[in-house]
Amino acid sequence: MLNAKKIEEIAKQVTDAIPPSLKNLANDFEDKTKNVLQRKLSQLDVVTREEFDVQTQVLIKTRTKIAELESRLAELEASLTEK
Repeated sequence: MLNAKKIEEIAKQVTDAIPPSLKNLANDFEDKTKNVLQRKLSQLDVVTREEFDVQTQVLIKTRTKIAELESRLAELEASLTEK
């Protein structure tokens, strides 16, 4: 079985052996593919991971606040029924 260093070494040798014109073609293809994917993803109803994380934190705070308010309301209702 090959270890990770050996695999990296082989990958580097293969990469170094690729002619520059072919590397440029691969880079162009990668760039164009990224652009197409970014355009298509921007047309979808998706959010970034950062936006998702922010909304998750807002939701956690909101749920906590609702739980506190429910508890307070229960206490107020209990005190009203005692009177």
